Amino acid sequence: MPTTRDFFLGPWRAVLVLGVTQILAWGAIFYPPVLTLPLIAAELGWSTTFVMGGFSLALLMAGLVSPLVGRLIDRHGGHRIMPVGSLLAALGLLALAHVEYRISYLAIWLLLGIAISASLYDPAFASLGRIFGAAARRPITALTLAGGFASTVSWPATHVLIELLGWRGTYLVYAALLAFVAAPLHAFVLPRQRADRDARPESGQSIPTVVLPPRGWPFALVAAAFAAYAFVPSGLSAHLLAIFGRSGIDAGSVVAIGALFGPSQVLARIGEILFARAVHPLLVARFAVGLLLAGFVLIAMAGLSLPVAAAFMVMFGMANGLITIARGTVPLALFGASGYGALLGRIAGPFLVMQAIAPLVLALVVEHGSDRAVLTVVAALALTACTCFVVLRLPKEST
Repeated sequence: MPTTRDFFLGPWRAVLVLGVTQILAWGAIFYPPVLTLPLIAAELGWSTTFVMGGFSLALLMAGLVSPLVGRLIDRHGGHRIMPVGSLLAALGLLALAHVEYRISYLAIWLLLGIAISASLYDPAFASLGRIFGAAARRPITALTLAGGFASTVSWPATHVLIELLGWRGTYLVYAALLAFVAAPLHAFVLPRQRADRDARPESGQSIPTVVLPPRGWPFALVAAAFAAYAFVPSGLSAHLLAIFGRSGIDAGSVVAIGALFGPSQVLARIGEILFARAVHPLLVARFAVGLLLAGFVLIAMAGLSLPVAAAFMVMFGMANGLITIARGTVPLALFGASGYGALLGRIAGPFLVMQAIAPLVLALVVEHGSDRAVLTVVAALALTACTCFVVLRLPKEST
């Protein structure tokens, strides 16, 4: 168990620093568009599809750049790479607050895509892997617990800022926070040490005595599992509440159901800390996706009603909370701490691409199909992820 001194003067300081900066980064870059992009479209006279396409373009760019960012963190450390991500994000948001033309709008989101690749969970996990080595599982879990509050903070804050300052002023405030809070924390407070490659996990955690080479079928299955899963939360976040509304659930109840997602994520992460420290992360990933599939089975058997929708949202939130942890811990446990940042970058590439295309693909399914077809497509991607995790085998002699 880390001491108070570890949290302020030792390597666990990284969890405090990254906990703050992840809330700022997710809260400034990733969550506001659902509130700001419709306002941008209305003010500038652009279509909603074009405006939303800028955000998808950013995720595609992030997917392309993530492998390079991971290698740079392995080589130079998060204390050198993540400040650049924060400053690029601040520059992008500053430019977005002054945007007038379509071409500059798209160019800004390309810049923000590079910033995303060096600001969100993947570079943060890579930084923790460099600092803690094979003992990074518990810090990664603790970080996701803090990051789970980003949407809880961001959406109300963004709503208030828009009311006070408009969407342009909101982005100016967020640019200042990233430039003057997040970037200095990354640069001057984030620990700089590199862990001993053979550092051991703390007591009570699983200890991978044998690891797999980060290539071939094992790596392909891991990358495919996370890429397939990435489609699920990205697509459902854009369409699930609307599907609930069209099923006959009243608007107030739909909003209340949506509010269950964040606490369910946090609850699952607390459960992982308390009860699953000695369980191999691959088994946690299998359980998480299996829980999500059980939610789809519940809808198929019982239909969409208020209790079923609420139960599905809780199951979905818990599954997503655990998979977020697994994105950092499964590669660490299966492939080891050597080259961990580059490994996460290679996994993040297809993950972010699938995240970018999911809302657009499901919009086409809604337009030409039905809500049942949407849920079927998403369930098929979840089943693909589950199959990949099940086919994967633990390295011999690992526990």
